Amino acid sequence: MQVNWRGVYPAVSTQFKEDFSVDHAENAKMLDNLINEGVHGIIVCGTVGENCSLSADEKRAVMQQAVEVAGGRVPVLSGVAETTTAQAVQYAQDAEKIGIDGLMTLPGMVYRSTEDEAIHHYQQVARNCGLPIMIYNNPITYGVDVSIEGMKTLAAEDNIVAVKEATEDTRRITELFREFGDRYTVFGGVDDIALESLMLGATGWISGLTNVFPKESVAIFNLAAEGRFEEAREIWRWFMPLLRLDTIPTLVQCIKLAEQLAGRGSERVRAPRLPLKGEERAYVERIYNEAVANRPKL
Repeated sequence: MQVNWRGVYPAVSTQFKEDFSVDHAENAKMLDNLINEGVHGIIVCGTVGENCSLSADEKRAVMQQAVEVAGGRVPVLSGVAETTTAQAVQYAQDAEKIGIDGLMTLPGMVYRSTEDEAIHHYQQVARNCGLPIMIYNNPITYGVDVSIEGMKTLAAEDNIVAVKEATEDTRRITELFREFGDRYTVFGGVDDIALESLMLGATGWISGLTNVFPKESVAIFNLAAEGRFEEAREIWRWFMPLLRLDTIPTLVQCIKLAEQLAGRGSERVRAPRLPLKGEERAYVERIYNEAVANRPKL
């Protein structure tokens, strides 16, 4: 199975109204703006999209709307973050009916899988739907690392076509290419090492902070793709304080607060998450304001 997934794919937030119901109008506006600003694809219902805070019906409605708003302009992928393998399979089948372009599949939630269990989970999703699948490998957050040997096993599944590599170890990018060549499309999955990942050959970047500064994110990718690393590095150094927000437990609140400061959304999150306050809130506001004051000219 061949896909043409490359470039900057923001993991978009899910916007909520004051009563914490899903704000579909704001979601549509946000998605359309990002596409018009040049992103290469969209990820809905990921971590930043508060997947595990949405009901089953809400997830499917968010997917449906994203497909309609994108209208084929860019690929739309959905996170698959379900508690059981059976639920993940059902979600994948429903996503296929909705017309999503692909899946970013996580291991089973709540229970920390062994590697063998995670591989089995991914295999069952792949074998029970016809969509192309990206493996989201994030051992720091989800407690299981699918190793190079594990990826060899998954290579037997034709529709497992990509990996979002979020080990925070950039050596893994090189190991994937050495072992598999172009078998997998490789995305960098950690904002503050994305440039290094692109320099090592990653063909895409799944990003949280792109929701706040999409044009700068796209510029970094395009410059790196052209080998213009010195120019990319200048934007990168400006962006770095904000990008570090992607690597902390409150990344969702940080990104949504930055979206609100930029006039691009609301900071509302569903409990148990709560909006930032005190020193943490002041820090995000300060680095956002510094970024705006020193924003590079593109």
